[in-house]
Amino acid sequence: MSERFDDKNLSRRGFLKAGATLGGMAAMGTMLPSAGAWAAGSDKPELEEVRIGFIPLTDCSSVVMASVMGFDKKYGIKITPSKEASWAGVRDKLANGELHAAHVLYGLVYGLHLGIGGPKKDMAVLMTLNNNGQAITLSNALKDKGAVDGASLSKLVAKKEKEYTFAQTFPTGTHAMWLYYWLAAHDIDPFKDVKNIVVPPPQMVANMRVGNMDGYCVGEPWNQRAIVDKIGFTAMTTQDIWTDHPEKVLGATAEFAAKYPNTARAMICAILEASKWIDASAANRSKTAETVAAKSYVNTDVDVIRSRMIGQYENGLGKSWSDKNYMKFYNDGLVNFPYLSDGMWFLTQHRRWGLLKQDVDYLAVAKAINKTELYKQAASIVGTPVPKSDFRSSKFFDGVVWDGKDPKKYAASFKIKAA
Repeated sequence: MSERFDDKNLSRRGFLKAGATLGGMAAMGTMLPSAGAWAAGSDKPELEEVRIGFIPLTDCSSVVMASVMGFDKKYGIKITPSKEASWAGVRDKLANGELHAAHVLYGLVYGLHLGIGGPKKDMAVLMTLNNNGQAITLSNALKDKGAVDGASLSKLVAKKEKEYTFAQTFPTGTHAMWLYYWLAAHDIDPFKDVKNIVVPPPQMVANMRVGNMDGYCVGEPWNQRAIVDKIGFTAMTTQDIWTDHPEKVLGATAEFAAKYPNTARAMICAILEASKWIDASAANRSKTAETVAAKSYVNTDVDVIRSRMIGQYENGLGKSWSDKNYMKFYNDGLVNFPYLSDGMWFLTQHRRWGLLKQDVDYLAVAKAINKTELYKQAASIVGTPVPKSDFRSSKFFDGVVWDGKDPKKYAASFKIKAA
């Protein structure tokens, strides 16, 4: 049954006052007692239990650990992680209220808000859950033909010996955008030169094993799993495409964020605590890997998760390295802030590939979705630093810089794009 949004709504003035009071207490180092953090009344979470959906991927870890480690109790809520089968399922359950929030693809939230890739529903990004930690995997069959990176793949595709197929996890999602960007940077049009299909993350390895696709982009541990199973190799990590890129977010409907602001803020606080804990040490990361490997979460071998979780990479072609830009969950709060420029980037790519049929007011859309003020209140309570600006500048692997200043021009600037 979906939860009806019929609890009394708090006034904006009372909500901000409560946030400021708690922020001040956090700044003074006053630690509120467990389950008593919300005893003042006006700031008490409207819901005691929240269902947060997740897909079996390593980057669901902060949601899972917030529940398993009891960080949620500290903020007066109980987080119940809900394992979902596909991103389309997450989209539908968020939209109809079966889930209060979800570990979800950044671009999926934006697409849903604009009615791309599903019904139109006003949405909210409460926080970013992780940076980095995805990859593009190619099949050993491609390796046998000499395609081991973007340049050699481009030469193979140009021969037009066959139609090569590549998979991503959702049309407007992060994995689709990383895959398309990487292919296009190597002069491969993802819609004209190859075929692309949608496959849920946990099904990637099985589909490649039986030859349904020649490559895919997905989150861990399904890239490492392909290497362990000797069916594929890592052609490029997404952190090498865009270092410290945004990935999954804590998404909810705009209605939920407006009706239950205290609950939303409590969720952010709990997950921030879990994020900080995960990133605090290699031992914590290892424990996290052991936890999320269980059948109820990711359901794979611990070692398949742990290796890349602690930054130890191999590419399946004989190269091993320690990656300083591995999956980050906190990074002194830099991971979690919902930068407006991050959200706008996904819109530029939706426009680039014709998912958006015309330019929108990029900044206005990002401001409507990304709940930066709510996040800042939660960060103040937890003691998490926030950046000075809602925008950040990043250089991609092809040398192109994105800073959010002229999204319309940026979206139109690419050589390979939809007509």
